[in-house]
Amino acid sequence: MTPPVSTAGRRLCLALCLMLGGSAIAQAAAQSSTKADEFPSVSIPYERHILPNGLTLIIHEDHKAPLVAVNVWYHVGSKDERPGRTGFAHLFEHLMFNGSEHYNDEFFRALEPAGATKMNGSTWYDRTNYFQNVPVSVLDRALWLESDRMGHLLGAVDQARLDEQRGVVLNEKRQGENQPYGKVDDFVAQATYPVGHPYSWTAIGSEADLNAASLADVKEWFQEHYGAANATLVIAGDVQPAEVLKKVEYYFGDIPSGPPLKHQGPWVAKMSGTRRATMQDRVPQARLLQVWNIPGFCDREANTLSLAASVLGDGKNSRLYKRLVYKDQIATGVEVGIGPFEIGSQFTIDTMVKEGVEPARVEQAIDEELQRFLREGPTVEELQRVKTAVFASALRGLERIDGSGGKSAQLAQYQVYCGTPERYTQELDEIRRATPAQLREVARKWLSDGVFKLDVEPFPEYAASGQDAPRDKLPEIGAPPALKLPPLQRATLSNGLKLVLAERHEAPVVQFSLMFDAGYAADTGVKPGTAKLTLDMLDEGAGAYDALQLAARKDDLGALISTGSSLDNAYVRLNALKAKLSESLALYADVALHPTFPEKELQRLKQLQLAAIRQEKAQPVGLARRIYPKLLYGENHAYSNPGSGSGTEASVASITLPDLKAFYQRWLRPDNATLLIVGDTTLAEIKPLLEQRFGGWRASGEKPVKNLATVALPAAPRLVLVNKTGAEQSLVMATELAPPKSDPDDIAMQLANTALGGNFVSRLNMNLREDKHWSYGAFSAIAGAKAQRPFMAYAPVQSDKTVDSLREMDRELREAVGKKPIDGKEVDFARDSLVRSLPGENETSAELANSYATILNYGLPDSYWNDYVQQAQTLKPEAINAAAQKFLKPQALTWIVVGDLSKIEAPLRQLAPTLGITQVQVVDADGKVLR
Repeated sequence: MTPPVSTAGRRLCLALCLMLGGSAIAQAAAQSSTKADEFPSVSIPYERHILPNGLTLIIHEDHKAPLVAVNVWYHVGSKDERPGRTGFAHLFEHLMFNGSEHYNDEFFRALEPAGATKMNGSTWYDRTNYFQNVPVSVLDRALWLESDRMGHLLGAVDQARLDEQRGVVLNEKRQGENQPYGKVDDFVAQATYPVGHPYSWTAIGSEADLNAASLADVKEWFQEHYGAANATLVIAGDVQPAEVLKKVEYYFGDIPSGPPLKHQGPWVAKMSGTRRATMQDRVPQARLLQVWNIPGFCDREANTLSLAASVLGDGKNSRLYKRLVYKDQIATGVEVGIGPFEIGSQFTIDTMVKEGVEPARVEQAIDEELQRFLREGPTVEELQRVKTAVFASALRGLERIDGSGGKSAQLAQYQVYCGTPERYTQELDEIRRATPAQLREVARKWLSDGVFKLDVEPFPEYAASGQDAPRDKLPEIGAPPALKLPPLQRATLSNGLKLVLAERHEAPVVQFSLMFDAGYAADTGVKPGTAKLTLDMLDEGAGAYDALQLAARKDDLGALISTGSSLDNAYVRLNALKAKLSESLALYADVALHPTFPEKELQRLKQLQLAAIRQEKAQPVGLARRIYPKLLYGENHAYSNPGSGSGTEASVASITLPDLKAFYQRWLRPDNATLLIVGDTTLAEIKPLLEQRFGGWRASGEKPVKNLATVALPAAPRLVLVNKTGAEQSLVMATELAPPKSDPDDIAMQLANTALGGNFVSRLNMNLREDKHWSYGAFSAIAGAKAQRPFMAYAPVQSDKTVDSLREMDRELREAVGKKPIDGKEVDFARDSLVRSLPGENETSAELANSYATILNYGLPDSYWNDYVQQAQTLKPEAINAAAQKFLKPQALTWIVVGDLSKIEAPLRQLAPTLGITQVQVVDADGKVLR
């Protein structure tokens, strides 16, 4: 289950309520209004039904894949709690994953082997939701499970379960607060809302309130808030509405409506004057937040204000980014955003102050830009760019049905918050027609004080059907569907550049991925961090565009261009709207083939990369990721540099433009590249366009190679300790080298890892989280790599359980290849969870591109994914355990523990000999041995 996060992120821009002035506004408004017809109509067709018990059902058809999104929103969140009883909504999110009366087991256990993807739940101020994408054959099972926990939960909630999940939630709270800036949200909530306001506490609640919660308290909470009349169910995907309605009536019809509803009306709690506070934290950079209380999510004027916000803070061409990060270079990042809550929202400017810069200087610059915006208002070009971004995002959203930002989430969100999904279409229409003058008027209006009103409405008479679906067993999930990805088509340009195309015509977008055999591994022999910095520089100036002009052109086209690196690969990606394909390709070719490497951009990006390194060192997982490659691979291997690819502070500080240009010329060349295209085009259409833009590109010099030599494993386990003074948790990680991704036993190794620590009900997570309550989550993973790849098992644990957690993890790893091999039930579960999830992981063009990139990067057969189900089904437990023996070597593990060594070092040293560990070292954040 995710930490509390807002799913109301469709609004791309959120800004300070400002009063716009000047005669230029009226002139700009007239010009802007003439462009409203440029933006297409975007809507999500649906049917809506209200069951006799009050349950709202929304159905949307999307037949592009045999996939269904099931998304349940309860109109209850932390704002419905009361002081002294905070955290109940989030606690119940956990309890509702933990078993119901007729399926008293982990919710994930029933759906992971059924192929569920994009499955989770979350709690926020105004709602709690549960969502999953499932193959069409699994819809009955998903509905049965959702209806069982809606209507038949409390019989499965006892004191032991409450204590268990209370411990998990408290560890989640500690884990969040253990992160840099982890206590900011609580501080801001209390400082910006009056005592007793529903938003004056955060969704995760207080430790004291959670510890004080009794079994009677939590059961009363459920009975008050989780009835059918307080829920919205969205079914989106490859369905027929009439059949869905019958199924929902069958499974949900007997559930009581619940008591009369009580929902808080608008309460903006507008602040006046300037309030200031200071808090301290162990962080590498100062951070400046500025927060205003503004209208709620459904308010028309909040939508209008969001356009002004994007001008201030959306992208490189936003006013604050240009001033703070690009021009003055006094900040390493700035975000402007709205927390779009139901009864009142918050507008935040969140700035990461560059190290060595006084926060007061940053604050002054922000104030100057706000005053300039107040005097001048937005330009026609700024408003047009913002509108293009909104509609491009809406078009791309048509590819997804999932409950975490897809169409089912949009329908549910607007139904729950606004009473109708149509508000989504209305918002887009308001954005289409918005003018600078309207922005000025709304900003002026919101300079006045807010108001609170309470409206009491009659409660409708609801009645349950009295008919209950059978509850004696889960519905069967049926045979897993074989994946049927579109075939790969191949061609070659005149310069030898390989083209690979997969057609997908459901949405008018095309995804391009120009992939190079380079990546962080290409940093060998040069300054670490060069690969990352080179790729980051490509879109900081290209062709005739400087960095800001290039960003503006992308915005004008609604194109998404990104550059970057992974361990083995460098990439330049484009997601283009079909209607702007030719113009977008021209810009894409400039970025890939004609970067200008401006000196001023290098100095700015070096500072950002240095700041990122310091952030990594402040985060336990980031710190471990920096030091484990050299421990595993040694000094000269291509994989030995910090795992993030960011390099070291010394190396990045010394990188020059000639370093970047040399790296670009050596590695980014047509004979070292493949261009993957996925989406709404054909080979006949796209090849001439690509020949025009890329055909003249030529390679020079000898094609480079990397040192990917095989590394011998350690003869005995070892322990590496890293100090993090004051840490409330310790990160415990075990890591070693596994065979490469191309190994013939790769699928068997994936299944073994899944059973061990690759999903929620795996051995490690069930032990440390569910049984012991020492951690919010414990997992394992095998990374992808062309050579030997890292295997790691890891868990953030409460400090006083560091030694016990390491001992338990060691026992689990040893027993998996010893006296407790993976059994047939675990193999079946792991296999089902992998193979049935494939349709949900290949829904959008970008997701398809990721799958095909795996094939191309690691030299796998074209039919790899389409054959995956059959190959996985043939594997028996004997083969799975043989694969586990192949990659899991407990006697060769490198243990890394990051925590407060004043508390944990001595007991860890005492533990080491009992586990066969003969070498214990303390290293700093760069991996340098201290003792």
